[in-house]
Amino acid sequence: MTVINEKFSVNTKGNTDIIDITQKVKNAVYMHSLQNAVVHVYVAGSTVSVTNIEFEPGLLVDLPEALDRIAPTDTDYHHDATWHDGNGYAHVRASIVGNSTMVPLIDGALQLGQWQQIVLVDFDNKSRTRTVYVQIVY
Repeated sequence: MTVINEKFSVNTKGNTDIIDITQKVKNAVYMHSLQNAVVHVYVAGSTVSVTNIEFEPGLLVDLPEALDRIAPTDTDYHHDATWHDGNGYAHVRASIVGNSTMVPLIDGALQLGQWQQIVLVDFDNKSRTRTVYVQIVY
């Protein structure tokens, strides 16, 4: 088993900023000219997530609205009482969505659906620079 590690940075606006990172992931994978592997995409941080979605205008509104019903920004969180940073909702949302996804590489192509993209979602209440790690195992 061989492991290749790549990474890239993404600047975000925060506040449930959804960024399509599919091409950056593809660049990190395809530069190695592999045929078959498991690709793990992970973002470091407790207020940020990586997931798959159809990156289209309707879902870019639907996802934040759904998460606001589950973990609203205008609710008191115990985290905020501890740290006084006002981002308790961001931690809850990131925990629900998760901070990684896996995509198989088969015959040299990432196996994403026709309408499926890999996205980074920054829930924090401020802009950030996030590091995305791409680990390729073959």
